[in-house]
Amino acid sequence: MASHTDGGVVNGIEIPVEEPSSLPVYAQSTQAIHADDHLKSVNDVAPPLHVSTTFRYAENPEDLKPAEELDANVTLESHVYSRETAPTTTRLESILTSLLHAPALTYSSGLAALHAAYVYLKPARVAIGGGYHGSHGVLALHRKLTGAQILGLHCEAEELREGDLIHLESPLNPTGEAYNIASFAEKAHSRGAYLLVDATFGPPGLQDPFVQGADIVMHSGTKYIGGHSDMLCGVLATRHGEWFRGLSGERVYLGSVMGSLEGWLGVRSLRTLELRVKRQSETAERLVCWLDNQLHGDGGKEDEKVIRTVVEKVRHASLQHEDMAWLKQQMPGGFGPVFALWMKSEALARRLPSKLQLFHHATSLGGVESLIEWRTMSDTTVDRRLMRVSVGVEHWEDLRDDLLRAFAELSAPS
Repeated sequence: MASHTDGGVVNGIEIPVEEPSSLPVYAQSTQAIHADDHLKSVNDVAPPLHVSTTFRYAENPEDLKPAEELDANVTLESHVYSRETAPTTTRLESILTSLLHAPALTYSSGLAALHAAYVYLKPARVAIGGGYHGSHGVLALHRKLTGAQILGLHCEAEELREGDLIHLESPLNPTGEAYNIASFAEKAHSRGAYLLVDATFGPPGLQDPFVQGADIVMHSGTKYIGGHSDMLCGVLATRHGEWFRGLSGERVYLGSVMGSLEGWLGVRSLRTLELRVKRQSETAERLVCWLDNQLHGDGGKEDEKVIRTVVEKVRHASLQHEDMAWLKQQMPGGFGPVFALWMKSEALARRLPSKLQLFHHATSLGGVESLIEWRTMSDTTVDRRLMRVSVGVEHWEDLRDDLLRAFAELSAPS
């Protein structure tokens, strides 16, 4: 195992040995507003957007240091080139480091972040299950370049070797169901392997995979970190200090950095992360509970009859009743804003989005607006009856009534 965080400064981000007890421990909502205060260089209340790609060196010749004389663990007084660091993205990373409870790096997209993780870790064997098809595409590229072996997510621990990687999504795309992160961490570490958790569906405030033993956490920041369907972003966070420095150095040559506009949008979005995600998760749980009750009631009510005519089943972490002993500890802030439902037929699934007024029929998730996707539009591996629902910040009863109206139209005799 690589050593955990051992202190230092990389790209202006301090890597502490442990959180200093003398500093106040603020709540997440406060951190989201103030974690970047130390980076303020002007007296603007709203952070400025810096678009420059390059930055002047010191004017005093005595202050100029050739690159070979620089100490990688000492914060530079100024940025040099935006493929390395830039003011706006550094602010974003500072806030993410606070919210994720580990030093964080940003990338141009979630898949760019995942690719960077595979490039750095170079796993010879990867255990992975279903989940996001894009992640499997990145893994296919890694396998093409390295010949890595693919194992099943639920392989026996004895099949893992030192330096191997378990790639775990929790909650899972597209169903929103959760895996026991701690059990996979135990399996990986018992063999000297590592655990990567894609926590995109469980953003800060809902879960902290490091508490359950994750070695590296990935987010597609395009989703809840962005939260407004207007930016691409990827995030890697790790408490292994050596890994963080290595990832930071390799990102310079991968070239997969965020643009300054996207970084600015990310800072703006993180200010309201807790407000958005808490509301979205609570609304999703209400909708899931309502749908599940309609599907499993006595069938005597009209709404139940309508829904049972067109809907086969619903899936979400909140319905994993037999797992609540560990799930409530893993996701104390809520069970996530994404769920899936299966229609009775492919034809019904195809038609459902056209009957809805408040759910946009589009791929992706995490924005303030509710989305629904006939998932086969973008993922060839899923059941063609599956609908993925990403809940926004609208009032839950309005969303419920919109769904019920759509189900009623679909169930009406033609």
